[in-house]
Amino acid sequence: MYRSFAFLALTLVACSPKSETEKSIALTGLTGITYPVPDFSAATQAKLDSNLRVAVENFEAAPSEDTYIWLGRRLAYLYQYDSAIALFTTALEKYPNSFRLLRHRGHRYITIRKFDLAIEDLTRASELMKGAPLEIEPDGQPNKLNIPLSTTQFNVWYHLGLAHYLKGEFEMALEAYRQCLAVCENDDSVIATADWLYMTLRRLQRNEEASQLLASLKKEPVIIENDSYLKRIALYKGELAPEQILNVSDSTADRDLTLATQGYGVGHWYLCAGDTIKAKEIFRQVLAGRHFAAFGFIAAEADLARLE
Repeated sequence: MYRSFAFLALTLVACSPKSETEKSIALTGLTGITYPVPDFSAATQAKLDSNLRVAVENFEAAPSEDTYIWLGRRLAYLYQYDSAIALFTTALEKYPNSFRLLRHRGHRYITIRKFDLAIEDLTRASELMKGAPLEIEPDGQPNKLNIPLSTTQFNVWYHLGLAHYLKGEFEMALEAYRQCLAVCENDDSVIATADWLYMTLRRLQRNEEASQLLASLKKEPVIIENDSYLKRIALYKGELAPEQILNVSDSTADRDLTLATQGYGVGHWYLCAGDTIKAKEIFRQVLAGRHFAAFGFIAAEADLARLE
């Protein structure tokens, strides 16, 4: 079963380029819109294909919790979310108490907008990881310094908070984000968590606590990869205007992700200010982008659905 050459063939076919008429659907959004698997540049496609082949070879050579996780992650980077989830599910039959597998499957349930299943997985993961020492989680898509910045524990709480937030369960999101903040080990993690925690407090109309949170943050944090969250924090503090956050240069690396992240922050800022018309306008701008797996994109979908 583990050395299935049929599975290997199907996996490698998943990353083959397709014509416009053959493009497969990556997922269906909350509004019912389907999002096709996007095209990659030749260089990116080659790198993703190579990484996947290595993951397949490692899995075939020695199926384990770790090789299951890496193969699932590599599939997900190619937008093969259903295949990744199916693989994690198979792995969990063999490793039912793996909070790492639950963390990754929970993440991908968020991606495909199945928030209840994500909450179930991530809540279970949070219970299983109690007492375990913090463990650095290697990056599948390394940052510019190639320094992993998150732990498995951080990712469990972060994604659990997000899943509750996306459902509008803000009290439960608040608890998860507070737990997440407690395990942050660097400024990138603190800023990202504080951002979602701030927005959660604003949705609960706990504005004084939200202001106190902003005041508690470092004035000059050392940020490696979460520049967009830092800009959103600057917006909340009144240090940047909404227009400055929305103005993303065409030369920006991963521009679509930046637009989704910063755009949602601006839309939410207008929403909390009581300007629902402007908020909906910004959320629609976010949804006109292409990074449909970005958390800001999914949050814009969720809020727009509630507003309309």
